[in-house]
Amino acid sequence: MTNDRAAGHRDFAERYTAAWCGQDPARVAEFFAPNGSLAINGGEPAVGREAIAASAAGFMTAFPDLVVLLDGLAEENGLVLYRWTLTGTNTGPGGTGRAVRISGVERWRFGADGLVAQSEGSFDAADYQRQLDGEAR
Repeated sequence: MTNDRAAGHRDFAERYTAAWCGQDPARVAEFFAPNGSLAINGGEPAVGREAIAASAAGFMTAFPDLVVLLDGLAEENGLVLYRWTLTGTNTGPGGTGRAVRISGVERWRFGADGLVAQSEGSFDAADYQRQLDGEAR
C-alpha cells in the first residue's frame, strides 16, 4: 500500500470505527456504496445502505454499550483488511446480560467512489456463542 493510500484507508477505518461506537447504524451504512454489500461469516449479504444499517442496528441493539476498536489494517490481494475487536454487554431485548469480547476482520473491496463496494466480515461465531452462554473460554 502506498503511504498516501494507507493514510487514506487509516482515516476511513478510524471514521468507520467511530460510526460503530456512535450507535448510529445509518452513519455506518454511509461508508458503503449505495448498492454496496456486507456479508458476515458467509451469510446472506446485506445489500444496499438500508439493509447494511439494519445489520449494524442488530449489533447495536443487542449491545447498547458496544465499543469497536480498530486493531489494524493490511492490504491483501487488492482488498483492505480491517481488523477489529468488539466489546459489549448483551443487555438488549432478550439479551443474556453477558459481556463479550470478539475479534474479527472485514475484507473491503472499494469502488471508484472511494466507498466500500463489498465487505466480507468474519469472527469466531462459536466463541461468541460461548461467551453469550456464559461458558468459560
